[in-house]
Amino acid sequence: MSISTISPKELYNLVCSGKQINLIDVRTPAEFREVHVTFAINVPLGQLNAKELVEATRESESPLYVICKSGARGKQACEKLSSAGCRCVVNVEGGTQAWDNACLPVLRGKKAISLERQVRIIAGLLIVVGSILTIAFNQPLWSLLCGACGIGLMHAGLTDSCLMGMMLTVMPWNKGSSTSNAPKSGPNDSTSGSCPS
Repeated sequence: MSISTISPKELYNLVCSGKQINLIDVRTPAEFREVHVTFAINVPLGQLNAKELVEATRESESPLYVICKSGARGKQACEKLSSAGCRCVVNVEGGTQAWDNACLPVLRGKKAISLERQVRIIAGLLIVVGSILTIAFNQPLWSLLCGACGIGLMHAGLTDSCLMGMMLTVMPWNKGSSTSNAPKSGPNDSTSGSCPS
């Protein structure tokens, strides 16, 4: 299945031209609070009800745009939406990172540890603990913990989807209120302040 993509600059130009844009951000609420596109609505991938969203946007003539951190979760969301019958769904190339790097308007909030960093921290911790327990108790079975982490990381790299990441999205620190119901900002609103006009 081929997913359409659009560059951040092209999407921003559409917004500036006055087109109505429906953009959903599928990152966790914590990541969304840290930095997000001014007009994005937060619908975390783990809570995405594709059929419900397709029904809600069925009357709209414009495509449904999807953004995440770097593009991988956005692609997964696009595939889910497309399978649920969405006629036109478009993934934003490079995600919020690329949008921010292009100096386009973002809203910034409280810093959060990204989902990817959380996965690396926990996988590393499990490997260290497995290694220590294997050596300390001379029990080779503990090394299976290290092997399981290695297989999980290899699977995540090959499939671009991470089971540990999906489990982490439901943890309390990755939930909480996001600004998804906040009034939509215009394309020129920004609290970034880091890029020239």
